[in-house]
Amino acid sequence: MDMSNTIEVRINAVTSEALGILSFELVPTQAGAQLPAFTAGAHVDVQLPDGMVRSYSLFNSQNERNRYLIAVVKDAKSRGGSVYMHEKLKAGEVVRISQPKNNFPLAEGAPKSLFIAGGIGITPLWCMIQRLQDLGRPWELYYCVRTREHAALMPVMQEAGTGGPGKVNFNFDHEPGGKVLDLVPVIAAQAPGTHMYCCGPLPMIAAFEAATASRPPEEIHVEYFTAKEAPAASGGFTVVLSKSEKEAFIPAGKTILDTILDLGIDTPYSCMEGTCGECVTNVLEGIPDHKDVFLTKQDQAANKKMMICCSGSKSARLVLEL
Repeated sequence: MDMSNTIEVRINAVTSEALGILSFELVPTQAGAQLPAFTAGAHVDVQLPDGMVRSYSLFNSQNERNRYLIAVVKDAKSRGGSVYMHEKLKAGEVVRISQPKNNFPLAEGAPKSLFIAGGIGITPLWCMIQRLQDLGRPWELYYCVRTREHAALMPVMQEAGTGGPGKVNFNFDHEPGGKVLDLVPVIAAQAPGTHMYCCGPLPMIAAFEAATASRPPEEIHVEYFTAKEAPAASGGFTVVLSKSEKEAFIPAGKTILDTILDLGIDTPYSCMEGTCGECVTNVLEGIPDHKDVFLTKQDQAANKKMMICCSGSKSARLVLEL
């Protein structure tokens, strides 16, 4: 994370939102100050100890400038970030975050918006729903969780889906009689022009992408919280940095980003697994071996840019605009 472009915020409150989920209210450290504006679907990167950086979606209304709200699920497979947030961070502490970034924007003018959320994937979608509520635009949400106890923000969503332009459908697949939501009929029932959004675990996103494959790609929007596969680490190729006028061999066990940082070259990065888009780099020559979930299929096929934190090379030589 570029520390020169970060914001210092204070944790004003830590709240239990559901089983295993805490929300953190982040406010300016100076009384009366405002935080940078953001749009629905945006996220911030939180700087944690030992160089850890984790990205979290903002789920409060974009009309608010006095606070940011993020939610963190305690993940049994955590690389350290969620466990630290749950067990160490308390109200009153000061942390540094990035400026808000939006890789998952809302198409505000769509005739209808359909949202498919799985677990903590509700956070960016709830921010979008609040925006559509303000605009009076029609929307529908399918919120899938194991049980009611795992459902964050359930009361406010129930209220939002009553007497307004939106509708909320809950799916509790681990409760008696419950089952995994079949997305095929849900998608098939949507009128042409409907914009569809999905955020959740990888199997849900895969099912969503399969069910929407025949729809116009500009109407389909997904956001991944985790990578589909491990970073490329087989090495065995050379990277040429056109701006820095340096050349490096990428050995086995290291990523391109690892090697570039070892050279002392300062370049933006955050998630380290190809989800956030922070390290997107222009490719001048060569063929990347794409491992990210951020670039579109069209972008990956064009081979004009790549995510250097996780992607490798299919060619013996890559020339990057760095």
